[in-house]
Amino acid sequence: MAIGAQNAFVLRQGLRREHVLLVVSACSVYDWLLMAAGIAGLGALVRGNPVIALVIGVAGALFLFGYGALACRRALSSETLQTGAAGPALRRRDAWLQCTAFTFLNPHVYLDTVVLIGSVGAQQPRGGALPFFLGCAAASTAWFFGLGYGARLLAPLFARPYAWRILDGLVALTMFALAWTIGAGALRGR
Repeated sequence: MAIGAQNAFVLRQGLRREHVLLVVSACSVYDWLLMAAGIAGLGALVRGNPVIALVIGVAGALFLFGYGALACRRALSSETLQTGAAGPALRRRDAWLQCTAFTFLNPHVYLDTVVLIGSVGAQQPRGGALPFFLGCAAASTAWFFGLGYGARLLAPLFARPYAWRILDGLVALTMFALAWTIGAGALRGR
């Protein structure tokens, strides 16, 4: 339940109350697909191929660094993000594209869904992989819907402009740290 790039995006969209159903549904479906692929054996393939791991790691690090730079710019600007309908709206297509990028360009998503959940799911006794998958899919869906729609409870806090700047600053620091860790790990072969 760590707040990484994907979860920060879901939280941000939930606070804005903008395309929340689209974002949480897409994140859930993407998780289901990646978990199923991991349980079916993709996790073992990624772990066993250093070139694939390097490409995923470097691309993910670059993406996270770019998103961190955007968050840093927002944190340092005098413009503030508004909750609800106020403020510049993100188009539905752009929300979906960003959600897709935060999923498939984020190495943590692969580590969590394909490698970790896939490895555990593949080790289930005969007939146990499907119930394991269904339980993980239900937990993932509950997490994304809870985060996206539960963000509304934080809306009073984010009615203050400085709160958005603090959130964006924390997101920027998190993204830079993740980019560094993932990029360095990919280049070292881990």
